[in-house]
Amino acid sequence: MKIGFLGLGKMGAPMAHHLIAAGHELSVWNRTEGRTKPLLREGAIAAATPAEAELGADAVITMLFDDYANEEVLFGSNGLIDALTPATVHISCSTISVALSERLTREHAKRGVPFVAAPVFGRPNIAEAGKLWIVMAGEEEAVKRARPLMEPPSRGISVVGNEPKQAHALKLGGNFLISAMIHSLGESFVYAQSQGIDPGVFSETVNSALFQSPFYAAYAKVMLHPPETPGATIELGSKDLRLFREAAAAGGVQLSLADDLARVFAEAKRLGLGSEDWAVGQYKMAQRRSQDSGPAQGTKAS
Repeated sequence: MKIGFLGLGKMGAPMAHHLIAAGHELSVWNRTEGRTKPLLREGAIAAATPAEAELGADAVITMLFDDYANEEVLFGSNGLIDALTPATVHISCSTISVALSERLTREHAKRGVPFVAAPVFGRPNIAEAGKLWIVMAGEEEAVKRARPLMEPPSRGISVVGNEPKQAHALKLGGNFLISAMIHSLGESFVYAQSQGIDPGVFSETVNSALFQSPFYAAYAKVMLHPPETPGATIELGSKDLRLFREAAAAGGVQLSLADDLARVFAEAKRLGLGSEDWAVGQYKMAQRRSQDSGPAQGTKAS
């Protein structure tokens, strides 16, 4: 199939690579031109503008950083939205707000253009391995058209509803759980150290006894052995948590843990940790908060 692919960052580039390897013909665009060069060597065609990437395409996939980038690429000068036709399905793999997802659904419906949300779970190394988990939502026929294009970069797909916003909402909920898991791991490691227990031994023992989760093991490894290059940053985690809280508030829900995590992220950014790895930065905050609280608090019998 002919595919326009917009957004060749740490996640988009490996996804595009897997699509080319699967035999699809790609027209690629990225804000930074240098990101397209490796894919051009693999046979992709460079598009000068987002709108040009759509020309003759069966599908257009967007993998852009945030709401602002999506609005600029879709609605800006030479934007994508007015270039789309009913013959082209638009697949949004970005992690965006529920409010923007709703707006995109309305704008596509006005133009009779099929729209599918397909945000992804996985860090860049998982994208490179073609092992992402993809969450899809949209009208049945549109999802049917989009699904084969989401298979090459993934190990599995969940179709969660017929409204695109449902997939974007689920992704934000999943990312909230990642932040909550990292938070609990970080505080558990601080506790283990206070008892003379190596955090790595604590993690391996508890995971073997309770969870048997490769996910817990992988994040514990990142926290205890920080990678040279962050897979995702505190800034990204903070953005996703903000979108999660906004969606919850719009649904009439207030979540106390999310509110506390928002304070942790805000303090982390204030301390200059915004570009730190998401998991590493949260662990540093757990250590800092523990030190700030002072020794032996709460140990006196009442």
